[in-house]
Amino acid sequence: MKTQAAVLRTVGLERPYTKTTPLSIEEVHLDEPGPGEVLVQLVATGLCHSDLSTINGTRPRPVPMVLGHEAAGIVRAVGPGVQTVVPDDHVVLSLVPACGRCVPCQTGRPMLCEPGVRANNAGTLIGGAHRFHGLNGEVMYHHLGASAFSEYTVVSEGSITPIDRSIPLEEAAIFGCAVLTGIGAVVNTARCEPGASAAIFGLGGVGLSAVIGAALAGCYPIVAVDVLETKLELARQLGASHTVKAGQTDTIEQIRSITGGGADYSFEAVGSANVLGQAYAATRRGGTTVAVGLAHPSQNLQIAAIGLVAEERTLKGSYGGSSVPRRDLPRYLALYKAGRLPIDRLISGYLSLDQINSGFENLADGAAVRQIIRFGDPG
Repeated sequence: MKTQAAVLRTVGLERPYTKTTPLSIEEVHLDEPGPGEVLVQLVATGLCHSDLSTINGTRPRPVPMVLGHEAAGIVRAVGPGVQTVVPDDHVVLSLVPACGRCVPCQTGRPMLCEPGVRANNAGTLIGGAHRFHGLNGEVMYHHLGASAFSEYTVVSEGSITPIDRSIPLEEAAIFGCAVLTGIGAVVNTARCEPGASAAIFGLGGVGLSAVIGAALAGCYPIVAVDVLETKLELARQLGASHTVKAGQTDTIEQIRSITGGGADYSFEAVGSANVLGQAYAATRRGGTTVAVGLAHPSQNLQIAAIGLVAEERTLKGSYGGSSVPRRDLPRYLALYKAGRLPIDRLISGYLSLDQINSGFENLADGAAVRQIIRFGDPG
């Protein structure tokens, strides 16, 4: 079948995206789903910094590639052997296809799925297939097993979670990355306790989801840090008890003052080794610092090694919020439906597929948190 898709052909383009836009809207060919694969009609897809990192070369990927990964849609066909979904099921896509058989999967850590990570790095589905092709036959690579900037996509069964049909798909889309990653960093990776203090550095979709997660966990105080006042205001509305505008004050000392010596838990959601160092410095003795943002591979973190021992500090990574999507997504969506998670407040606006490049300009400039591409009435 043919589908309209946003294709990345050149990486490393700098902002602003003018004259030569980083993504081209093309009609491409999509193969039928193979064994263990599912055809999904996309209804909504979020613009995420992980997509932007692929565009600008921070996260190198092979090209040409159909981008997009944070999405929700409707199953239209299933390949041989698929057991957990049927046509017309509503699903949310995840950023790592889980095989269910490797050691990380079997020990409850599917975000570290070994075949899934290898496939994501290679730009294939988990079985090694390429289902997107140019009309001239050229191979097109998959993005994080999803390639959701397309009207239709083929994904591994391990990339999707069926959801309650009462949840609007336009809102469910951001649960697959921003919400899983941000809330998961708080409740899965850090395991914050009620009354513990938390500091969140960087207030994009993931950082603001972490603010929501910290409020859900009963943290206090919750300190939100960013350079933009608009995002600090939104963080206050979502549960932050205090905000710090980075660059105008001594951020570390201000957090130490608010929390009485440093945060019990600090979260870095920017993707910067420098900011991670600040988050570590703003964490109290005996506290935990969680790295959530994806820094450029060339960046290194330097800390005093003695502090890990003498101050019993913990430094942890959190990929995809250490989530188990088929466990966590239904829980988060139920909380959202009950009014406990104001995730819809993260949506800055809606776009059509042909507006995607202006959407990435807004994302890169900090003018938007989450923009949603709508693909029209699924029928």
